[in-house]
Amino acid sequence: HMEYHVQMVASVKPEALIVGDLPFGSYQASPKDAVRNAIRLVKAGAEIVKLEGGLHVQEAIAAIVRADIPVMGHIGLTPQSYHRMGGHKVQGRQEGVEPGGRQRLLDDAHAVEQAGAFAVVLEGIPTELAQEITSKISIPTIGIGAGLFCDGQVLVMHDILGLSERELTFTKKYVDMKSLATNAFQEFAQDVRNGSWPDDKHSFH
Repeated sequence: HMEYHVQMVASVKPEALIVGDLPFGSYQASPKDAVRNAIRLVKAGAEIVKLEGGLHVQEAIAAIVRADIPVMGHIGLTPQSYHRMGGHKVQGRQEGVEPGGRQRLLDDAHAVEQAGAFAVVLEGIPTELAQEITSKISIPTIGIGAGLFCDGQVLVMHDILGLSERELTFTKKYVDMKSLATNAFQEFAQDVRNGSWPDDKHSFH
């Protein structure tokens, strides 16, 4: 599925950087799997691949980088493994080196950097911790639910357009596209039922 989506984006040759997200299961088993699947996404049109995790995926990141493929890291709240976190919960609020602890996130950020990633996404972590990470590592940080001190920001398109079923605290709905679309479909269905669509103006003669 990710290969297909990357191909569709790449086919229109956007000016934006094409980042192919390695799905769950495509890099966890071994660095060899990570490289093989990263190559698949690059062949599909990705210019960069992204994977989630810190210390425990350091070898996978390094292996992909050795294959001359740029890597973007992703630490903090990692959606592919959020069940381990007990759901969509802010990470790094508690002290400690265990996964989700403040010191662990600092260690994860350094691990991603040292493995050769060119940037890292910080998701669902306190603003102050994101600011500290951004100041301590040399690669750019891209924030999502990590405050305003990151080097860049990202927000999921479905959240921006109001298409998501659930609104998370760190997302913002810029337009209620879901309601607009639903209303449009309902009006169309009603016009068909009452016989006003198609009308003479929209018919051929």
